[in-house]
Amino acid sequence: MEEIKILLVEDEKKIADTLSKGLRELDYHVQTAYDGNIGLRIFDSGSFNLIITDINIPGINGYDLCRIIRSRNQHIPIIMLTALNTTDDKIEGFDAGADDYLVKPFEFKELLARIRALLKRTMNQQLPAGNILKVANLEMNIDSMEVNRDGKSINLTAKEFQLLEYFMRNRNRVVSRADIAVKVWDIDFDTKTNVIDVYVNFLRNKIDRDFEPKLIHTQVGMGYMLKAK
Repeated sequence: MEEIKILLVEDEKKIADTLSKGLRELDYHVQTAYDGNIGLRIFDSGSFNLIITDINIPGINGYDLCRIIRSRNQHIPIIMLTALNTTDDKIEGFDAGADDYLVKPFEFKELLARIRALLKRTMNQQLPAGNILKVANLEMNIDSMEVNRDGKSINLTAKEFQLLEYFMRNRNRVVSRADIAVKVWDIDFDTKTNVIDVYVNFLRNKIDRDFEPKLIHTQVGMGYMLKAK
C-alpha cells in the first residue's frame, strides 16, 4: 500500500501531538509544523498527499498558507481546522483554496472521515473518456484545471472549479443543494447556511455574466441546472 503523507500545521502543541499520534497509529506518515512559515518550508521540501492547517497560526496564517500552497499545487487536498465558524469565515477558507473546513472542537473520527473522503477523491478519481468537458461555448480542461468561454480564460478558485465540474458532469439535470453539498464538499454540509448559493453566484459572475447563452439556471424549490437553453 502506498504511504500517505500528511502535513499538519497546528500551533497548539497538545492538539497537534494528539492528531499526529492518532494518524500515525492508522499508518499515515505525518510531519508537523507549529507555525505557517515552517509549514511552508516543510511543504516545499517534501511531497505530500494532504495538508491539514489551522487558520490562526504564527507566521503565515492559515488562509495565506493555503493560497500559497494552492498556487504551487492545484490538486492537493487541504483541510482547514479552526475555531472560526461563521459563514464568512468558511467562504474565506474555501476562497483561499481549501477543500474542507472543520470547526473546533471536533471528534477525531470526523476528521478521519473527511481525510479519507478527500484522499479517495484525489487518488482514485475515475475520469470519463477524455479530460475535456464542454457545454455550449464553455470548456473545462480537467488535467490543466483551465476554464475558458468563447476563448476567454476564466480564473476560478479550487472550490469554484470543483462546483463547475460537478455541474458540467451533470448537465441538463437538476442538482439539489444537498447533492452539491455531498458531491462537491464530500460531506453533509451545513445546508442551513447560504455558502452553496454564494458559490453558485460566484460562478455565475465569472462564466455567465458577460456571456451568452446563460448556462446556470435556478430551479425554484429544487436546486440548479446547467444547460445551454
